[in-house]
Amino acid sequence: MSGQARTAQWPLVGREAEIKGFQLAWAAKRAEGTVIFGVGGVGKSRLAEEFLAWARQDGWRIARVTASAAAAAIPLGAIAHLIPDGVDLSDPVKSFADVARVLSGAQRRRWAVLVDDLHLLDATSAVLLRQLLDVGVMRLIGTVRTGEPMSEAVEALCGGDALYRVDLSELDREQVAVVLRSALGGSVGKRTVHTLYTTSGGNMLYLRELVVGALSSRTLTSDGQIWDLSEEQPLGTPRLTELIGALLASVDVRARPVLEMLALCESMSLTDAEALAPLGVLAEIEAAGLTHTLRERRRTTISLTQPLYGEVLRSKIPSIRRRGLLLELVRRTEAHGARRRDDQLHIASWRLTATGTADPMQLIQAAALASHVLDFQQAVTLLRAIPDDQHVFMSLLLLGNSLFELGNASAADEALIRAHKLAGDDYEKLSAVFARTTCLFWANDRTDEAFAVNEAATAEFTGSAEQACLRVNEGFMRVFSGHPERGLALLQDLGDDPLKFPSINIWVMGAAVKPTALALIGRTSAAVRVAEAAYAQHSRVSEQTLLRPVAQLIPLVLALAKAGRLDEARKVGERARKELDEVHSPLTGIWLAFYQAHTEWLAGHLEDARHWFAEAAALSRACRNYRGLRPALAGLAATAAVLGKVDEAETFVDDAASYPAMGFHNGEHRLGEAWLHVARGNLRKARTVLAEAAEEARHNGHVASEALLLTDIARLGGAKDVVGRLNEITSTFDGPLSAAYAHLVAALASDDPDQCLAVSEELVAIGADLLAAEAASAAAAALRRVGNTRRATAAVLRAQEYASRCQGARTPLMATSEAALALTPREQEIARLAAYGTTSKDIAAMLHLSVRTIDNHLHHVYTKLGVTTRRGLAQALGLNTSSGAAPRVAR
Repeated sequence: MSGQARTAQWPLVGREAEIKGFQLAWAAKRAEGTVIFGVGGVGKSRLAEEFLAWARQDGWRIARVTASAAAAAIPLGAIAHLIPDGVDLSDPVKSFADVARVLSGAQRRRWAVLVDDLHLLDATSAVLLRQLLDVGVMRLIGTVRTGEPMSEAVEALCGGDALYRVDLSELDREQVAVVLRSALGGSVGKRTVHTLYTTSGGNMLYLRELVVGALSSRTLTSDGQIWDLSEEQPLGTPRLTELIGALLASVDVRARPVLEMLALCESMSLTDAEALAPLGVLAEIEAAGLTHTLRERRRTTISLTQPLYGEVLRSKIPSIRRRGLLLELVRRTEAHGARRRDDQLHIASWRLTATGTADPMQLIQAAALASHVLDFQQAVTLLRAIPDDQHVFMSLLLLGNSLFELGNASAADEALIRAHKLAGDDYEKLSAVFARTTCLFWANDRTDEAFAVNEAATAEFTGSAEQACLRVNEGFMRVFSGHPERGLALLQDLGDDPLKFPSINIWVMGAAVKPTALALIGRTSAAVRVAEAAYAQHSRVSEQTLLRPVAQLIPLVLALAKAGRLDEARKVGERARKELDEVHSPLTGIWLAFYQAHTEWLAGHLEDARHWFAEAAALSRACRNYRGLRPALAGLAATAAVLGKVDEAETFVDDAASYPAMGFHNGEHRLGEAWLHVARGNLRKARTVLAEAAEEARHNGHVASEALLLTDIARLGGAKDVVGRLNEITSTFDGPLSAAYAHLVAALASDDPDQCLAVSEELVAIGADLLAAEAASAAAAALRRVGNTRRATAAVLRAQEYASRCQGARTPLMATSEAALALTPREQEIARLAAYGTTSKDIAAMLHLSVRTIDNHLHHVYTKLGVTTRRGLAQALGLNTSSGAAPRVAR
């Protein structure tokens, strides 16, 4: 195990509102204390301990009481240790007064008493504590399990306006994410957060045991960037099983049939539940927090409150009894007519689990339903139960698609080849073509073969409808393989209405890629408009599509980010993330995470970008879909380099190079390589890499990527070399980000402080905080060089304000120290190389200057900065030179 998750108490996060409320209530003169209500495992005791610690810091003496059923059998049994020696308990009235007098003492001591499980306190103890509250000797901090009976004396102790009541509920999804990040000491994958949240139900105790169990079994691991579960369902610990088993064992034995049935079928009608147990028993298990009821129109259903309850119950049902219960479920569902949409899925699953067999057609129908709700693992389980010689086209198509979604590319392709051979008509043949090209392109990374399959189908089918679908399919692949202009040309016949296109599923796929292509070629306004319209149209027909409408929000994030509407892009990304949490769609999740990372990279929020790049990489590896892995690793390399983590950046650069370039976001895949050279002090080599990448992007029509790469060249001292081309790009690349790029490069090329300050305001308005900080820093340097120290200092302060949002970013233009501002751009470049230990001879070779010229520059640098060593030079420039070797000479 690793991180804080080993500790007995988890970090108390997500309860800030309760803590603040307690502190305000405790400070009130009339306060008698706090009582925390909640179900078992929700974190009452942990929060109560936090309250007690705060009371201790406030000067109160503290004491603890643990109530129990055993102690309740003896009057004052739970609080006997609080009663001072020598107090005569034969006269309750006098003795209680004596207890108060002795506890208070001559110093008028004040006591904070924590009573855990207050509902179990005996009546005599409750009366004494009530009297101690009334005379002001103590204040109470108590916990009560919701729904538990309590005596009148305990109710009196908990009542009154002077007691602050906290009703503690389970953690929500965001609170679970915060707890996990704090407990594990690092970022946690969104899929893992979702799994742990749904499995634990937000119960803090269950969550902790799930994490501890997953760490022990090594199913929860970190790649150094992000924690992720390697299995879909965490197992927890033996202690967790014991806790839940004890809870379930405490209920009325008559409730057992209902609980077992719910464990197998997830939910059932209240009418069916009443046939298994009396209504009063059902009310008791609901009050105990084991079940909850839901009213939907005229039907009331009952289900377990925690998925873990079902896990434990199922593990304890004997196999013969399980078979009988499952077949009874089949009988009941069929007796009701099996009218609900998912009834056939349940019937097939129950029959298969009970008997090991089921009718093949019933299995296919059930698998289709499972696939529709994106439960691909269930679909595969059902379809693999079909005997090999009884498979038909539809079963193999469903099997291939489901295996593809689960990341089993080779098995998916085998199933889809078999499906194509069994196809009976043109519709089935085309369906197999689309499924296979998708699998070849995305999962197998066999791009040429995917185009060949589509081309063969284009030659085979001559109908206009089939040809239109195949053109869209090719266009989709062209865009993602790095040719957006060519892809757009193939998408021209898509139209605005999915119902007017020959295939709704092909339409939604094409609709998702069209705005992506528009954004890449710089037509961001059109990209935003098309993406928004596609989302509206897709939502209208979502019940008829395999993809969910959230797929249309992904390109909208990209389009908004490329336009320079970064805050809007961030909000759409958050919205898409919430929708995606409800479905299983790894491919969509990869690109959403990548575009969220790209948005934060453009904003200069480096740690946020790093988290999302890591999320994209983790998802790619988890579902063995490596097409998105290289861009994600390149992003990780770039963020690590800008954060000054040189060795880490080098590892990511090497890792990324082991995967083939995708062609998508052409040229941007070399950002990690370029910024690694920057981190090592070799700005000249970084500019060379960026220039090559920009030329590649230009050749393939990636205008937005080319603009980004050219701007980076300018940021590294090459503004005069790229200002002309960037001005050309703005004629085809619309949006405020494009304009800001051009203005920034022009300001840097002219070394005009007023222009730099103006563009810094322009950049901060669109949320590009890192570029804004650099522009202000460049202005400060220019002002310093002309002796305007007052305005230079103001510019430095502005740069520092913007840089504070950039989460530790380090770039050459952000050298905002008073000393560093005195250097010319050439001096800064030479100083950085020298600070990393590069010899004068090697610097001269890199910059095509003489060694004497380099030494003269260094002499001026040392004089300006007031240092005498290269270590002092690094400190003055704010560089981290502790890791990594000096940059290699580029000959």
